[in-house]
Amino acid sequence: MNLMGIPAARFGVCCLAVLLQTGGLRAQDVPPTDAGETAHADDAEVGTLDPIVVRGQRVAILQPATTYASLASALRYDPSVQLQPRGLPESQADVTVRGGLFENTGFRIGAINIIDPQTGHYAVQFPIDPEMLTAPELLTDTQHAVLGFNASVATVQYRPAGFGSGGSVTAGAGSDDLRFGVLRAASVAELADGREIGGRVSLAASRGDGSVPFGDHDFERYAAQVRLADDDSETHLLAGYHDTFFGWPGAYTGFASLPETDRTRMSLVLADHRRSNAAGWWEITAAWRRLEDDYDFDRRTTEAGVPGSFDHETRAAMLGMSAEHRFAGVDWLMNLQFTADRLVRSTDLTVGDFSSRSYLAFSLAPTFVWPLEDGRILSLTPGLRADWSNRDEDAVSPLLGIGLEIPGAGAMTRLGLDYARTTQVPGYTALKSPPAGLFGGNAALEREYAGTITAHVDHERGAWRWRGAIFRRHDRDLVDWTFTRGAPFARQANPVDIDVWGAEASVEWQSGSLWLLAAYAWLDKDADYGSATVDASYYALNFARQRATLAVAWRPARSFELRLDNAWRLAEENPLRGTGRRSLLSSLAGVWRPGFAAGVAAVFAVDNIGDDDFEEFPGTPARGRQWSVSIRYGW
Repeated sequence: MNLMGIPAARFGVCCLAVLLQTGGLRAQDVPPTDAGETAHADDAEVGTLDPIVVRGQRVAILQPATTYASLASALRYDPSVQLQPRGLPESQADVTVRGGLFENTGFRIGAINIIDPQTGHYAVQFPIDPEMLTAPELLTDTQHAVLGFNASVATVQYRPAGFGSGGSVTAGAGSDDLRFGVLRAASVAELADGREIGGRVSLAASRGDGSVPFGDHDFERYAAQVRLADDDSETHLLAGYHDTFFGWPGAYTGFASLPETDRTRMSLVLADHRRSNAAGWWEITAAWRRLEDDYDFDRRTTEAGVPGSFDHETRAAMLGMSAEHRFAGVDWLMNLQFTADRLVRSTDLTVGDFSSRSYLAFSLAPTFVWPLEDGRILSLTPGLRADWSNRDEDAVSPLLGIGLEIPGAGAMTRLGLDYARTTQVPGYTALKSPPAGLFGGNAALEREYAGTITAHVDHERGAWRWRGAIFRRHDRDLVDWTFTRGAPFARQANPVDIDVWGAEASVEWQSGSLWLLAAYAWLDKDADYGSATVDASYYALNFARQRATLAVAWRPARSFELRLDNAWRLAEENPLRGTGRRSLLSSLAGVWRPGFAAGVAAVFAVDNIGDDDFEEFPGTPARGRQWSVSIRYGW
């Protein structure tokens, strides 16, 4: 039996769990919420809708029109993040920040950063329902230097989220034969000692033919969470598995004549414990990740177990601890993480001296605070971090932050100046691919370094918030895939030194029924490839020189809401790109909660309203306009 063309067996376990649950968990909504809460929780029941409240989230739409939501969905229009998808963002997407590359952005849950040791392309592909995590928080500069791990530019941070009893079911269909569904169930109980224990499960599946030929997808995801909490602590256990298949012409090669496919099967188990007291908090997290990747650059041929099959398996185990404690008038922030990974098998990553690696990172940053006159507060944060690997050179890096808080009548201004040096080591695809060919590797690659200095300002007054930053970063030995314009089929991983200059600005405003966020970013790069005989770059110089975003959330009536996200960009010129440098990508979502049907919500969503054809990766076709309608019932 099929549900909208999706095998019903995939929903069986969750259906049983739903039938066993009772309670008041409300249906998933589109509005963003506080960063300390689940990013996708509903505001209120129909008839008692609260005013729109948006804190921590930087986009209007969390649910895409093209499939069920993943962690990538909330980053599509983030003004500080450049999401570069191959087809659907939920299929595969590179996440870059401030002109970095896909391997330069880390992802952190609890007290650990979960790395993708194979390539970095799959860093954001967690088999976890976004409802099980808080809204994403972007860490840069000194925050990233302290809490990041093996990522030289930025960290996207999440925490396990709380939940209540209840459940929801969502079914949707749309253009290009799209069908998707999500089932969720949760139960919470209070123990005799006053602690709260709960569990929830989530099951999702999606299929569609895609907006271009050979652009189909077939996804399924299973996730579960257990939570034990009291007034001072909480413990979470998260487990998930996904099996995702997608096709897209020229997805990784940039040659649209090749109907490429990529199938990933990922397992993730994570345990997290956090305790707080009057002096601060500490948190310890452990995780295990397994990724099986089967990539095919031409689905019309069949290869298995031989070079050219591009079959890989990696495993990684992580243990980390973070703490912030006030002692002797000083706030001490500490982070420690150990990771061990292994390239278990691969048909094509066969060059080089090693297939396993261990990493250890430790950072410590005290913050000294001095109250000044008129309520102003001056802070100084010096710090150090140490990075060790059994396969690479070790590194000790400084960081320094200076801050000034200036209160005013109903306002607060924060000024800051940060310097941080960060570092990382390249992944197995860069190190162990054969040196010739389209994905040429380089076994001689060494540790990468980045030094960043940033001046930033944050001003809040009433319903308004302004943010701004200017930065300069020097990347040394950054790993990039380069080529000569006369031979685009021959690309190789090479080290590059790049100077990056950038500026960011955003303004946010909200009332009871309207929320707006407008942002602008500017980037410039100066690259030096040394002795490498290249004159073109596939990744490092594929960036937006200018990018502007506009997010709008409007509730014109008690039962109806409109959401709009927009991103305009002017890209750096690239000899392989077959479209223009300018693009405008927009998404729209409308939510209707009929007052006569409690717990029911209908959502109409459109992605790429203008059918923009901009190639995120030069030569790779853009996804076309797609729409969907979904019905959700929650109890």
